[in-house]
Amino acid sequence: MSTRAILTVNSGSSSLKLGLFTEELETLAMCHVDRIGRREAAMKIRDAAGRNLPMPEHAPTAFRTNGAALRTALEVFQADFPGLEVIAVGHRVVHGGVNHAEPLRLTEATMKELARLAPFAPLHQPHNLAGVRAAVDTFPGVPNIACFDTAFHREHPFVNDTYALPRRYYEKGVRRYGFHGLSYDYITGELARTEPELHKGRVVVAHLGSGASMCGMKGGHPIDTTMGFSALDGLPMGTRTGQIDPGVLLYLMDTDGLDSHGLSELLYKESGLQGLSGVSNDMRTLESSDDPHAQEAIDYFCFRIRRELGGIAAALGGIDGLVFCGGIGENSANVRAQVCEGMEWLGITLDAEKNVTHAREISTGKTRVLVIPTNEEIVIARAAAQVLETL
Repeated sequence: MSTRAILTVNSGSSSLKLGLFTEELETLAMCHVDRIGRREAAMKIRDAAGRNLPMPEHAPTAFRTNGAALRTALEVFQADFPGLEVIAVGHRVVHGGVNHAEPLRLTEATMKELARLAPFAPLHQPHNLAGVRAAVDTFPGVPNIACFDTAFHREHPFVNDTYALPRRYYEKGVRRYGFHGLSYDYITGELARTEPELHKGRVVVAHLGSGASMCGMKGGHPIDTTMGFSALDGLPMGTRTGQIDPGVLLYLMDTDGLDSHGLSELLYKESGLQGLSGVSNDMRTLESSDDPHAQEAIDYFCFRIRRELGGIAAALGGIDGLVFCGGIGENSANVRAQVCEGMEWLGITLDAEKNVTHAREISTGKTRVLVIPTNEEIVIARAAAQVLETL
């Protein structure tokens, strides 16, 4: 008996998430590979009942690259679902540029077009497209469908979409695209389903993980976000700077002789929590470290979140709710507490016990504070199913 399924591929800079769904979008299995390329890399695969699926014997050596991790996960899926027939593969693609906001069936031509956007998201776009190539090789003839992280933010007002550069650059595509759109899409849908009154109001969603950003919404529509032209802007991240004075970059070019490649390495791979702490880019490691630089990195991370929270609240004209999601947002009670400390002026106060136990609602003030695990995979699966219906 065969199992017809939609596979979702979410290939990040240091992680890989896969989902296996029925045609009716019921979950069959989920896979998460963390810290790819590092000694502590690990894969977890669970079926719909939460049962851990057995790993192949070679698994400990299979997480050096995203492609190797993908092949191992598929091996596990096929062992547990012996009649597995993948009918579509949906992919998270970080950047769609100016032209792509809707889910898209990928062709050689569109792959080449999306590859040209790699300089906009060098940590992600190449990994995303490598996942597509691996899926094409593994499932020849099966439709591959791209879902774009930038798509959610295309409704932004012009003032939140542009830079104060000569207008010709905006026309060429130099604009504030925003990212983590699949996550924000999911959270918005969950609020509409479970918290309809809050959904109608002014909500800030903090997607905090190795990549981190925030988005302000009114009635489920995006108004402002912390990321801009690239996935560098806004909050500090695992290895990325977040907001930085462009004059610093000019200074480094003049004094250190850095070219575009050198700046890219510095801004994307050597900065953020890793650069500030000198210890790790992983919040779990920093929280368990007794190195004072680790705490300083956490302090800076939380300070920038508070600063951006105030700015987005101003853009929204107030705030009715704050939602934490992403690996750090969902799992670090310490970060949530530090972010919300001193934010009473926005109506934000926390119930310490509920926060420590990761309750869904952790607030006591007039502004509601929720912890909602995000699910980009189901957003991708829904989009893939919709495109399949048109083929």
